Amino acid sequence: MAYSVAPLERLVNQFERLPGIGKKTAQKLAFHVLSLPKEQALEFADAIIEAHNKIKKCSICQTLTDTEICSVCSDDHRDKSTICVVEDPKDVIAFERTKEYHGLYHVLHGLISPMDGIGPDELSIKELISRMSDGAVKEVIMATNPTVEGEATAMYISKLLKPMGIKVTRLAYGIPVGGNLEYADEVTLYRALEGRSEI
Repeated sequence: MAYSVAPLERLVNQFERLPGIGKKTAQKLAFHVLSLPKEQALEFADAIIEAHNKIKKCSICQTLTDTEICSVCSDDHRDKSTICVVEDPKDVIAFERTKEYHGLYHVLHGLISPMDGIGPDELSIKELISRMSDGAVKEVIMATNPTVEGEATAMYISKLLKPMGIKVTRLAYGIPVGGNLEYADEVTLYRALEGRSEI
């Protein structure tokens, strides 16, 4: 009979369910958690439970928050005329790190993907459209990833917003800093040309 400890196997299985974690990494994480002093292990478990219990979607932009309205939506210094539409809350964090964007956000929580059974109704598109009713929003920046699903989602939302007289823009994509032109694919080069700006 093979060596096995049921609670350890259960812990390994839970870590293995995380994205990008294989069996070996899951085992390494499980053994690390077991090596923690009991107090630290309980703090870790409590942090997971607290996050699940207290974190919810902002009633305005749908990002994650522990209050009814997130800190960005409740900030009076933000530019209320611009909304940056992103796929998930991680993207909000990425934009905020740049300290260059001062508008608002809207989180879709996914992209339109018929292959995966995800249509517009599974995303927070209705909530985005309802934000346009007061006339304050002048521009919506589509910041979905440059994938087939990201492009399809951006086009779908653009078609809904254009008749409302709202300017819809797309992030410029192109050659990364330090990148080499010879290794760039055609789509990246096309995006780089399309998003060029005056110097």
